Amino acid sequence: MRVRGFTLVEVMVALAIVAIALPVLLMTLSQQTDDTAYLRDKTFAQMVAANKLAEMRLVIGATRSVQPGKSNGVATLLDRDWHWWVQTLPTPMENLLRVEISVALDSDLQDQPLYLLTAFMNSDLAEDNSQLGFGPPDDPNDP
Repeated sequence: MRVRGFTLVEVMVALAIVAIALPVLLMTLSQQTDDTAYLRDKTFAQMVAANKLAEMRLVIGATRSVQPGKSNGVATLLDRDWHWWVQTLPTPMENLLRVEISVALDSDLQDQPLYLLTAFMNSDLAEDNSQLGFGPPDDPNDP
């Protein structure tokens, strides 16, 4: 009875397949790691932009004024510095302003932000909000 094993050609073909497949798998894993890091950074940049918009709404609500213009700064989130730029622009519609908030990891990347948030705000803040329940309470002794 004859015992049959792998021939040298079969072993060489198997090694060639492994030699081709292994770098492709490693490159795919590396690409996936890079993509995950990019998505993490983009998510945190979105959080910074949302925080800045909420901050703007609080300041505008307290000061009752909003003006077109530009501003920038740095916010710290998760022990990293995030650079943000805010641009408030008039729109063709009366009393409506367009707010664009860009966020990047480096101040040199303003033209290529990780995240860009666009919002619209009413610039006419002098309206009477007493009917909405935001004004002073009615005096019951007032005729």
